[in-house]
Amino acid sequence: MKRLLLLILPILLAACGTNQSSPTEQVAPKKSSDRVSVSPDQLSVSGIEVGKIQDRSLSGGVPVSGMLDVPPQNLVNVTVPLGGFLRSTSLLQGMKVTKGQVIAVIENPEYIQLQQDYLDTKSQQSFLEKEYERQQKLAAENVNAQKTLQKSLADWESMKARNNGLRAKLRMLGIEAEHLKPEHITSTIELKASMSGYVTQVFGSVGAFVAPTQVMFTIVDSDHLHVQLTCFERDISRIRIGQKIRVTLVNETAERTATVFLIGRDISPERTVRVHAHLDKEDKNLIPGMYVKAIIQTGSELVPSLPEEAVLNFEDKEVIFIEVANGTFKLTEVTTGIRENGFVEVILPEGLNKETTRVAVRNAYKLLSKLKSTEEE
Repeated sequence: MKRLLLLILPILLAACGTNQSSPTEQVAPKKSSDRVSVSPDQLSVSGIEVGKIQDRSLSGGVPVSGMLDVPPQNLVNVTVPLGGFLRSTSLLQGMKVTKGQVIAVIENPEYIQLQQDYLDTKSQQSFLEKEYERQQKLAAENVNAQKTLQKSLADWESMKARNNGLRAKLRMLGIEAEHLKPEHITSTIELKASMSGYVTQVFGSVGAFVAPTQVMFTIVDSDHLHVQLTCFERDISRIRIGQKIRVTLVNETAERTATVFLIGRDISPERTVRVHAHLDKEDKNLIPGMYVKAIIQTGSELVPSLPEEAVLNFEDKEVIFIEVANGTFKLTEVTTGIRENGFVEVILPEGLNKETTRVAVRNAYKLLSKLKSTEEE
């Protein structure tokens, strides 16, 4: 019996050993560091230089975007006051028109009735005027009653008012009532351009009825374009009327100059303010609606700055390397501002003093390369 137990015991121990689960190996997560160390020899060979943040006079500039636009008085929507059928027009988008040029012919039978009514009231007015003069003479001789004289005056005044109203309607249609005669009545009118400019929109087609509220053509005088810019609320306090603006059109490298002449007084839901500027030099080749990028020059400011090569872009952040010990640098995020002539304004995080902070000002990218390679290892 004892011998049997001695034979079974090793088997049971082996079975228990196979049923035990082996502990999983715990791998410590890899930690990324924001510090990198280099020896004095490495500093010398790599050309990395350390310096302080210095105050420099940089020309402030507010980057903005916008579009070319025209003042309201330089844009005309052409309509027909009393409507009608479009009989002919030669206008196309982009065509140049001059003030007084015939741009369309409109036809409507109501124009005939309007002219007839005017000539009729004109004749009636003349008759009633003479009748009133006759009643005045009779009243002076006490032949008629005063009531008859007043009735004659009222009829004459009423007809004169109606005739003047019809005259005003004809003037809106471009018909000169003074020269209108029975043999000159027409069913068509000529629509003329009220200003010189370029046709930007053409609506409707020949034969279609044009309602009084329908815009037929849009004419733009682009001789006095202005720049309409969108400025963020945080920058509006730096902008003044009279400041110069450097303007660049899309797909162009040459800059144009403009001058701020109006600053909006309301803030949009997107927290932006409209800024209007006049181009210093007019260009007839420019078209309203063109997209522009611009920099509003706000004047020189004394700001803490570093060479541009000291400020790097890492993971969509602006960073610098601050020396925390001999040969040891810490990657630090900063806020940047004005850029000019190879220098950039730098705002340090709270708690750091620019007087005592030392920064890698040259070849800082080599520290970033070393930091990345260390993390990969």
